[in-house]
Amino acid sequence: MGADREGDSRRTPGRAVAYVACGAVLLSGCASMPDSGDLRGVESTPRQETQVRVFPMPPREDATPSEIVQGFLEALTSDDPHYATAKQYLTAAAAKTWQPELSTTVLADGPDTEANSVGTRDDGADFSFALTGAKVALVDAQQSYTPTEGSYSRPVHLTRDKKSGQWRIDGLPQGVVMGQSDFQRNYMSVNKYYFASDAAVGAASQPAAVADPVYVRRRVDPMTQIVRSLLNGPTTWLGPVVRSSFPTGTTLRKGVGALTPDDQNRLTVPLNDKAARVGPAKCNEMAAQLLFTLQNLTPAVDEIELQAGDTQLCVLNEDGAATVAARGSAGRTDYLYFVDAEHRLVRIPAGSQSASAEPVPGELGEGVRALRSAAVSREEDTAAGVALDGKALYVGSLASGGSLGEPLVRSTGRTEKDRLTTPSWDARGDLWVADRNPDDSRLLMFPEGKGEPVEVEVPRLSGRIQSVRVAADGVRIALVVEKDGKQSLQVGRIERGDKDQVTGATGTSVLELRSAAPQLEEVTTMSWAGDGRLVVVGREEGGVQQMRYVQVDGSMPEVPAPDALTGVKEIAASEDDGLPLVAYSVDGIVRLPDGAQWQTVVKDGSAPVYPG
Repeated sequence: MGADREGDSRRTPGRAVAYVACGAVLLSGCASMPDSGDLRGVESTPRQETQVRVFPMPPREDATPSEIVQGFLEALTSDDPHYATAKQYLTAAAAKTWQPELSTTVLADGPDTEANSVGTRDDGADFSFALTGAKVALVDAQQSYTPTEGSYSRPVHLTRDKKSGQWRIDGLPQGVVMGQSDFQRNYMSVNKYYFASDAAVGAASQPAAVADPVYVRRRVDPMTQIVRSLLNGPTTWLGPVVRSSFPTGTTLRKGVGALTPDDQNRLTVPLNDKAARVGPAKCNEMAAQLLFTLQNLTPAVDEIELQAGDTQLCVLNEDGAATVAARGSAGRTDYLYFVDAEHRLVRIPAGSQSASAEPVPGELGEGVRALRSAAVSREEDTAAGVALDGKALYVGSLASGGSLGEPLVRSTGRTEKDRLTTPSWDARGDLWVADRNPDDSRLLMFPEGKGEPVEVEVPRLSGRIQSVRVAADGVRIALVVEKDGKQSLQVGRIERGDKDQVTGATGTSVLELRSAAPQLEEVTTMSWAGDGRLVVVGREEGGVQQMRYVQVDGSMPEVPAPDALTGVKEIAASEDDGLPLVAYSVDGIVRLPDGAQWQTVVKDGSAPVYPG
């Protein structure tokens, strides 16, 4: 449990001390240290001040029940690794049974404390409170984040020790509860990496690396936390479609303390005997999982050495990891594509400052079929285009002389808005599109971008699919779903059945849809913008259109939102964050270079896309 303290005049002053991490200087406005008496309470810490440290204080002598509860909540927003100080507010029995790592409940504000009863025992030696608030999210025992809503109310019971006369908590809910700003100060999101279990991708037939976001405590040895989490395996939601190269039962060697890279940025990871017999190829995959996972932490890790017992298993650096697995954010993109004023598919070099576009080779660039949208395969050798009226989907080679042939599918929707969506390619070379026909709405997948479509089952889909984007890893898909006039962003897990040896078809499903932008009630457009992140254009209830980044788990990443842009109709991003955002707006095709403002590419153009 924890507490937000901002603007809560009902609180007794807390007993935690906040310091700036780079020195022992008290943070002005957060805490003060008087010459005598108790320390003053810590004010709620804004999210951006991530260097603030909170050190917990134990209960004072003869503290009142209210002070015990408030002090306990304050102690749980600290950087105490094992909540040792917080447990001092509990009875010995409660301290043994309380499991703070079981879950973290995030509230919009800090939990309010409401007294329920006083002196319910004859001797007046007990007291109870209710912790209340509005739920925002839940982080489970696997450290996986899930947006939630509704009211929160849990009891906390106190008793007075007969010998010491001191009040202590003897009944409390399992896990931790804290306000949103305290959660943002205390926790950070990190992507663990596993491998797609169903197929290899690309010309090199590499396994696809899949990001699995979890939250770890920011200043409680996050490097060791995330390594242990990686070894424990993927989260429940992602588990059915990924694999880990670490043998079952692999853990850090007994007695290993904090993991820290050396002055050459090499991290040595000692494993138990479960990993002792892995071969070089499997060991390199294990090291790649670790390297991908740790690259965004500080201090930086450039090289992984794995050990079992006293034996070195393998050593892998960044270049080696790139040969082991394909990762969307590390992929190469040659061109940005869009539909020009003549309804042809054209392209410009990705990241180029040039506004001079050239038609793509083949009939899609020759204007044989007038297009309204298109998608280009991740190898950039094939493209799919939707006809101007939205009725037909064509696929053609991006090579001179390539022909389109007959459409792969036709929609019979009455209006353009009731026909085919913009298509999307996955890492396996399969093509996805949704037919928005209200009388026959469906999600379709074309294996290798050809042949008969596979109708994809989407159990528990509530509404009609309006937009489709498949992640580079090929196991996650983002959908804009419309219901009752509102459009939400949903992310699902792609599961594929065994291939039929006669027809070649597979039973493919999108399972366990979950909200990725719960704050937005109208999502206009979206695109993948990293291994575990999307960029979304939409608006909150009663608000104006805005652009923001969201994590696939529904949390907000610690990156600034893109600069505002008026009248955005479509957005395109690359998993490679070195390439600029591109949008189709009232000003035409525009792009947002790093550190600059939106710039016009062409005034007459639409439907911008990067490969995918």
